Amino acid sequence: MAVNSNFLVKVTDAKLSDVQKALQAAGISIRSIIEVHKEETEAAAQ
Repeated sequence: MAVNSNFLVKVTDAKLSDVQKALQAAGISIRSIIEVHKEETEAAAQ
């Protein structure tokens, strides 16, 4: 029986499409990916 799970993943300097491709390459079936928040960090500003 399949189980639907929800995860929150925090990344640095990655695009949504990069995350999707990495998950698919690991054999993980993706139902949806939603960007909920984006902020510029101090390290990224320099």
